[in-house]
Amino acid sequence: MSESNERTAIVTGASRGIGAVVAARLAADGFAVVVNYSRDSTPAEALARELEGAGRRALPLKADVADPEAVRYLFDAAEATFGGVDVLVNNAGVMTMTSIAETDDATFERQVAVNLRGTFNTLREASRRLRAGGRIINFSSSTVGLRQPLYGVYVATKAAVEALTSVLAKELRDRSITVNAVAPGPTATDLFLKTSRRR
Repeated sequence: MSESNERTAIVTGASRGIGAVVAARLAADGFAVVVNYSRDSTPAEALARELEGAGRRALPLKADVADPEAVRYLFDAAEATFGGVDVLVNNAGVMTMTSIAETDDATFERQVAVNLRGTFNTLREASRRLRAGGRIINFSSSTVGLRQPLYGVYVATKAAVEALTSVLAKELRDRSITVNAVAPGPTATDLFLKTSRRR
């Protein structure tokens, strides 16, 4: 980590679900936290107020990770507000369950844009701007190993994230930056519950 006690984490998709829990835990551990969201500001701002009420530092920030310019802005704002970035948690993701035969172009493109391109965009920016000794954590999924029907495109994007993780870990080791992926199983988040109800 940085020599200063002021450590900063960016958590993508942090307004709800797993991302919100991760952001809260990092804040409890003393990190200033950038609470990234892509659409509705209300839950992100509520989380930031809650963290600030507990004496933590938090910045709700809108940025679509699929857009490279938005990702650059995300890091710019984190650096301007908190002085630098030490941790990136790639949590933002979308999942649509459909058979490969029935997957339309829009469904394919949306999942690739957020899950894969979005992760690539943040990894590229972090690899240039994270302070030495930093940490990158990417969210994959247990579905990569299970390879169940209806998860085809989602699994493909997450498998690609795991590949990027392994490569970037080797590229950044000289700066003592670790890059890891975690693969949660079924978790009672809005993303999982809404998708399950559509099955």
